[in-house]
Amino acid sequence: MRYEKLSSTLFIKNRAKLIELLPPKSMVIISSNDIMPTNADGTMGFKQNSDLYYLSGLDQEETLLILYPDAPEDQYKEIAFVKETSELIEIWEGHKFTKQEAIEISGIKNIQWTSNFEQVLKTIIYSAEQIYLIDNEHIRNSSLVETQNDRLNLEIKEKYPLHKIERLAPLLNIIRMQKETIEIEALQKAIDITEKAFRRILKFTKPGVFEYEVEAEFIHEFIKNRSNGFAYTPIIASGSNACVLHYIENTLACKDGDMLLLDVGACYANYNADMTRTIPVNGRFTKRQKQVYEAVHDVLNFATQIMTSGTYWVDYQKEVEKYMESKLIDLGLFTRNDVEKQDKHQPLFKKYFMHGVAHHLGIDVHDVWDKYKPFASGMVLTCEPGIYIREEGLGIRLENNLLITDKGAVNLMNNIPIHWEEIETLMNS
Repeated sequence: MRYEKLSSTLFIKNRAKLIELLPPKSMVIISSNDIMPTNADGTMGFKQNSDLYYLSGLDQEETLLILYPDAPEDQYKEIAFVKETSELIEIWEGHKFTKQEAIEISGIKNIQWTSNFEQVLKTIIYSAEQIYLIDNEHIRNSSLVETQNDRLNLEIKEKYPLHKIERLAPLLNIIRMQKETIEIEALQKAIDITEKAFRRILKFTKPGVFEYEVEAEFIHEFIKNRSNGFAYTPIIASGSNACVLHYIENTLACKDGDMLLLDVGACYANYNADMTRTIPVNGRFTKRQKQVYEAVHDVLNFATQIMTSGTYWVDYQKEVEKYMESKLIDLGLFTRNDVEKQDKHQPLFKKYFMHGVAHHLGIDVHDVWDKYKPFASGMVLTCEPGIYIREEGLGIRLENNLLITDKGAVNLMNNIPIHWEEIETLMNS
């Protein structure tokens, strides 16, 4: 692992929180992700299952976890299974966890080799009454790929058909929304690395550089600072490309007079930053660019102030949209009279601001959440208003990562330049 390991106290506490929600005689079974294939004998880089990592910290393939708080013997209350290494594996793939290392990382005392999983499970499963299995229940999930957990779930249901199967995701979603101090520190580390890279970009950007060259500068700084890499596929969108919300080609030259939208974040210890900044390619805002930029910045400040504990996401989105509507009127994109006559099911503001203003952030960039539960202290969310004027080839989005506290939202990206004056100063120094 490139990053410094997080304290096992985090994973011990995470398991304890889950166990508090389980009814008696419950068993939790969860597997790591697959190493996904590309073509021929190629594979993609490994990305651990978020829930398994949250509960164990074991960032390695072919890992399984059993939690059984009411097990008849203490040794079976928590068991992690890791891949047994060999001289051949050491030569071709490198180091894998020893049992002692897995104990130190996870805080789980009973570490077994993955090859022992079926036998151990068979030994204890008949004393359990319900089995909690994981599925990807994220509201945005649309994957058709069968996962290791999908196969494990089918196998459990076939081999033990008379056990009651329960959903683990709703329980984990509840506890993952509120972050522990160690998690916030990991998020801050990812944000600080992102800041270093952004400051590098401010010095690098000028007319004629290609979007992919800017992307390369980001990844250089990320890797240099022990990041896992990009938290998500970066958006480096110059000119009218910024009006495409998920533009990821990053192939075109940045032109004099255009704006450059940068939606990028570093990943550290599997926790993710999610930053957006929009800068002038030549280091100077035009009058119109500055006008739109300040409008977006005003909306960001407003949205930050009203992200408070007890607020529901649906109400929050509506309040931000109402404020955004007034800014779009000020920009001359439509009038108050137009608003009075608009189709309420197709409001005019959606032409220029068509996405959500906030999502939860953590081990997943779009972290698990329950939109019908209010914001609460310890939650971390993005705040990302934007204005996209396609007829002008101008798209501006600004995004910070906010920690909700009892005293309001704290901007974890407070040190990342955002004011237009500072952007110009840094780009021209």
